Amino acid sequence: MSEHWQCVGGRVRQGHRVASGTGEDRRYPAGTVRMQRPFFAERGLDLSPFFEGTLNVEIAPRAFALVKPTHTFRQVSWTELHPPEDFSFSRCRVVHRGAEYVGWVYTPHPETKAAHFQPPTMLEIIAPWVEGLNYGDAVDLWAPVEEIAITG
Repeated sequence: MSEHWQCVGGRVRQGHRVASGTGEDRRYPAGTVRMQRPFFAERGLDLSPFFEGTLNVEIAPRAFALVKPTHTFRQVSWTELHPPEDFSFSRCRVVHRGAEYVGWVYTPHPETKAAHFQPPTMLEIIAPWVEGLNYGDAVDLWAPVEEIAITG
């Protein structure tokens, strides 16, 4: 398969802070990413090199849609607090102040997700910690066109 990457500009926004465990929802004090990570690892995706939270990138007025993610995991039973969920992961690169960070677009499928929904204009990224990155900062997000469609 040929690989073509597309770039979309966005801004870092505060999310629900559930992925990192720093939000007001105390059902996941360690954060959902830390809780989910072992389940993804046993299915072949090792997220241990990355920050245990998500980088939320708003690309409005544009939006994204999954095309053919690198990984899709169905019926992941990662907590007893709600039914199993489906997750997809697509490769990405985040560029901030000239530095590039390789990561994953993390997409809990809305049809199986219990709470904490994101609009289709917000991408959740699992990436290394980005020193000096703040809410409101501009970033460029690169993703393979074969995996993610950017519309608008």
